[in-house]
Amino acid sequence: MGSWGTSGPSHRESSPIRERAPRGASVTKNSSRLYTWTPREFADLEAWAGIQGKPIILSQETQTSSVADVEAAGLSRLALKKKALDLESVKAARVSVTQRAQLLCGGDKADADALVLTNYVDAQYYGEISIGTPPQVFNVVFDTGSSNLWVPSSKCYFSVACYFHAKYKSSKSSTYKEDGRQFAIQYGTGSMAGFLSQDSVTLGNMVVKGQIFAEATKEPGITFLAAKFDGILGLGFKEISVQRVSPVWYNALDQGLLAEPVFSFWLNRNADEAQGGELVFGGVDAKHFKGEHVYTPVTRKGYWQFNMGDVLIGGKSTGFCKGGCAAIADSGTSLLAGPSVIVAEINQAIGASGIVSQECKIGVEKYGDMITDLLLQKMDPSKVCAQVGVCSDLSFGHIESILEKELGSEEVLDMRKDDGTCAVCQMAVVWVQNQLRQNKTKEQIENYLNQLCERLPSPNGESMVDCAALPGMPNVAFTIEGKYFELTPEQYVLKVGDGKDAQCMSGFLGLDVPAPAGPLWILGDVFMGVYHTVFDYGNSRIGFAPAA
Repeated sequence: MGSWGTSGPSHRESSPIRERAPRGASVTKNSSRLYTWTPREFADLEAWAGIQGKPIILSQETQTSSVADVEAAGLSRLALKKKALDLESVKAARVSVTQRAQLLCGGDKADADALVLTNYVDAQYYGEISIGTPPQVFNVVFDTGSSNLWVPSSKCYFSVACYFHAKYKSSKSSTYKEDGRQFAIQYGTGSMAGFLSQDSVTLGNMVVKGQIFAEATKEPGITFLAAKFDGILGLGFKEISVQRVSPVWYNALDQGLLAEPVFSFWLNRNADEAQGGELVFGGVDAKHFKGEHVYTPVTRKGYWQFNMGDVLIGGKSTGFCKGGCAAIADSGTSLLAGPSVIVAEINQAIGASGIVSQECKIGVEKYGDMITDLLLQKMDPSKVCAQVGVCSDLSFGHIESILEKELGSEEVLDMRKDDGTCAVCQMAVVWVQNQLRQNKTKEQIENYLNQLCERLPSPNGESMVDCAALPGMPNVAFTIEGKYFELTPEQYVLKVGDGKDAQCMSGFLGLDVPAPAGPLWILGDVFMGVYHTVFDYGNSRIGFAPAA
């Protein structure tokens, strides 16, 4: 087993591996909610998260699971479908993470009608819900990174994507009520627009009455045309909901449909198994995890955000997040996204190849020795880049925005010189600090810096690795509440294809979110697949335990 819950990380132990769920037990419609996830092209594991209060089963099409323990606890399940992984979808996933970051940097927008969300065409996990009376069935992505429910409308006449998906027909539902407010979401590839309506929404055996949702009358064609799902069901907080609409799971809780104000995710990362996982509303299923959960408080409502500690590569601290980084548990993201300075170190350690950054190499060649000398002289790391003349004395902490208000943007541009060189210098300071802690010589440090420049991800984020080299790669660990959560290479490298056609990509993506929102990590399905995740709304916390 890995070193979850221990005082220190191992160098190459395997993290807990989920066991196959029991087969053969039947699941009746009136006992719990079963949603199946069938394999499909998997890119941005954008789907599935937990709603609050009732369990949802993520299983693949033909497999059933025993739910006696869940029934006894008063929980509810949803069966989810799962896409298979392909190279293009993994690349698209990286775009979606960047879009998520744009929303984070925007802060809390209480009056925002347009929201930058992810590119759900990469969604791996999705499940079935129904709307109206009699029920109209839709496949939706369950996303903890957004908060609204929307599906295509029968009034969507001019978007090609609508013709390839199920459409909601208000005239066919006896429980429909008109709302009429306009609704819009801005995606990276175009906008989705429509209007709000009200109707009953069924999740497994749970019926949420009077739910306000969006009928989409315009969808970005490229984004949703080929998607295997029809809409999105958000599991985030109301704070980021468009038009401040109460999320489905809020209303389920208010209507007394949830045993507890909790939902939990179990994702099956075994590509050879049909069962996709399970989303449980109202609590947790003990068969989904091992040991006890480590809980950490939610620090920012909107997303399921919390404070994370250090990141370690092969048992060695990177130091960058030692003072703390923000992190988000995001079922709508397949990858692990974090500061580029750390991702470059990880890529170097695992031999991932990106585009050679000429600017980085020039900066290292010109300023590398000076940076090393100043750090050896015990200069404050935050002042090194200002001392060598490539950053203003305040730029290290992303304070340029304050100066712009006082001095004007042109003066600030003159002060900080070239921002690209400044960024390279700031990364180099962190890298040199790590090397000095390991008592490396100046020559060794220079060589290491050049290697890291070559490992910076390409503009599209792709960082390829040698599939045959996985056994020799280091584990990567994250610290949460002082506990270590390790990922093995088999868990953080995404493998596409089989045999000679197999290709492997690093599951880490560089994502630089400035203060005060950052530095930030987004822990997507790569992490949540290894660690069973509990979203505890009642106690405003998130819990992680090794998945079973």
